[in-house]
Amino acid sequence: MKILIKKIKPEAKMPAYNHPGDAGLDLFSCETLTIGPGETVSVPTGLQMAIPFGYAGLIWDKSGLALQGLHRLAGVVDAGYRGEVRVVLTNLGQKPFVISQGMKIAQLLVQPVETPEPVETDNLDETTRGEGGFGSTGLF
Repeated sequence: MKILIKKIKPEAKMPAYNHPGDAGLDLFSCETLTIGPGETVSVPTGLQMAIPFGYAGLIWDKSGLALQGLHRLAGVVDAGYRGEVRVVLTNLGQKPFVISQGMKIAQLLVQPVETPEPVETDNLDETTRGEGGFGSTGLF
């Protein structure tokens, strides 16, 4: 499979796998910016891409950044989307976090997507869990 990628800003970097067998393509910031503690920003990659139909691009954290308190929010690039891919990041840390131009900010996993048809019903099948919600399965 190939993903067509268009640079819309000259400083943009193409997504890349760091090692053979990596699940995610690294995504890079095309700007330098600072994210204050508790702040959420949309970081531009300077790229547009054509994810093939039947797939979605899922944007995930980079573990090294997560250890420093930086977490991505949102993160689905639909097959029909052709706008700039941006990464929504929030700083959960206590200090400002500087994103440098060309820095790895997230990773993109391209996954197959099922498109089931929603069907309204008055009854659902019974299960052992039933309506048990948050914490209903215990901690151990």
